[in-house]
Amino acid sequence: MPRKFIKRFMPDHKKIREQKCLRFLGTCLHTPSLWHLNRHSVAGAFFIGLFCAFMPIPFQMVLAAVLAVFFQVNIPISVALVWLTNPVTMPPLFYFCYEIGQWILGLPDKEDFHFEANWQWMADLFSHGWQPFLLGCLVCGLIVGLVGYCAVHVLWRSQVTYRWLNRRNKGGCRSKPDAGSSAAPKSSPRAGSNSQVNSIHS
Repeated sequence: MPRKFIKRFMPDHKKIREQKCLRFLGTCLHTPSLWHLNRHSVAGAFFIGLFCAFMPIPFQMVLAAVLAVFFQVNIPISVALVWLTNPVTMPPLFYFCYEIGQWILGLPDKEDFHFEANWQWMADLFSHGWQPFLLGCLVCGLIVGLVGYCAVHVLWRSQVTYRWLNRRNKGGCRSKPDAGSSAAPKSSPRAGSNSQVNSIHS
């Protein structure tokens, strides 16, 4: 996975450090490993960001940043992927999580379930029927996070292998001798002059 492609979509480092909700991390945000772009750091950031995106809690960015600091993975990617769930995508994604939880627990479906992005909805949810919803969010977060983690590793390795093979093929073409030059051996001018001298003496 090329670093240039990832950098196009990464949030600016300065904007991440200036987030008010992340100021409590202090000097931890200046740790170099949190900004590196390597296979381990990017793959771990994908897992953390996608997992936190499915957590039905406020301040998902804070949770993603804390986990990124703890596991020493790329913090901009971790924070950016949290926005997979936003006011537009939350209702269908969380409803899907609720259905997954209902299916795992073997509970009957509730047709009156609907998602609202406010504290009252969260309070009503935790007063009754919160078990399938949280279970579904945890399961979906783990599965999607693992898929993202494995996908980064596979894509990164395939990209490195492709570039290595491409370089080796180009190097082999440059080192291959010219067929036209090796077809006919060169005759030294000294050998030609000796043959002329011998013909004169004869």
